[in-house]
Amino acid sequence: MSDFDAENESVETSAPIALVDSANIETLIHTVRGQQIMLDTDLARLYEVETKNLNRAAARNADRFPEDFRFQLTKEEDESLRCQIGTSKTMEGRGGRRYLPYAYTEQGIAMLSGVLRSEVAVQTSISIMRAFVAMRHFLAENATLFERLRGVELSQAAFQQSTDERFNQVFRLLEGEVEKPQRIFFAGQMFDAFSLLTDLVGRAEREISLVDGYVDVHTLNVLAKKRKGVAVTVYTSGNRLTQGDVDVFNAQYPQLTVRRTRTFHDRFLILDSATAYHIGASLKDAGKKCFGIDLIQDEELTKMLIEKLKLLDEHQTA
Repeated sequence: MSDFDAENESVETSAPIALVDSANIETLIHTVRGQQIMLDTDLARLYEVETKNLNRAAARNADRFPEDFRFQLTKEEDESLRCQIGTSKTMEGRGGRRYLPYAYTEQGIAMLSGVLRSEVAVQTSISIMRAFVAMRHFLAENATLFERLRGVELSQAAFQQSTDERFNQVFRLLEGEVEKPQRIFFAGQMFDAFSLLTDLVGRAEREISLVDGYVDVHTLNVLAKKRKGVAVTVYTSGNRLTQGDVDVFNAQYPQLTVRRTRTFHDRFLILDSATAYHIGASLKDAGKKCFGIDLIQDEELTKMLIEKLKLLDEHQTA
């Protein structure tokens, strides 16, 4: 079994695949220990898996889930959260469980989408990430109001002040941000960077070309968010990605081709041989340090880059 296969175990489910409305996810986001979290039960329902299987997948990849990514609620925290939510369906669904629930932070959910290998996980992960980003925008815009609230009232007031129209505006703004020609992410913004990169990958309709000297299985977690049938060619000088990793990826997300080259120093993402982005960090490290993503607006430069990649393809296939 390759590293990629072992790190991304399948969580089997026979439930039908259902699209998740990201506008409804914000009601499942709670505040515990000063962090925005989602409960394991709610995540399991969104991903159409059993709660025990979701937690088992995380436990088997424990090195990916430190305490600030995933933690188990104390009895007091569990009771307090029950009081906040009351008799909501979320809490009713936890009846009869033998252990205290696990809470997943924003970073933990981003990591969780990499270890759950179901079609539902692919479809819902972006919706969940957008809900977290939208919640942060909403809280930031109303910071003055929330400074007057304490403890439990902070979470409750956030939901009471929100309306469907308010969140629709936030989501429209979020979608508009993807179109900005330049974006900068600062150290620690791994979730936001992952969200934007997967959004860009998901835009391609026919093919994706990625120039990145340091590609590994974490890069494949981003590329897995592509549309079905979109071909991917990766140009890299590194050897962190084995043929076994490529074969495992292609078994579920065909078709990935890896070409070895030392021609490039910088990183580029090209969609459908038409739109190119210059990326300041390897996809696997996006958000770990400050970096930028720039849309290449000069059509001639984009054409020159694409022609260079075509020459490399012809040389390696000759």
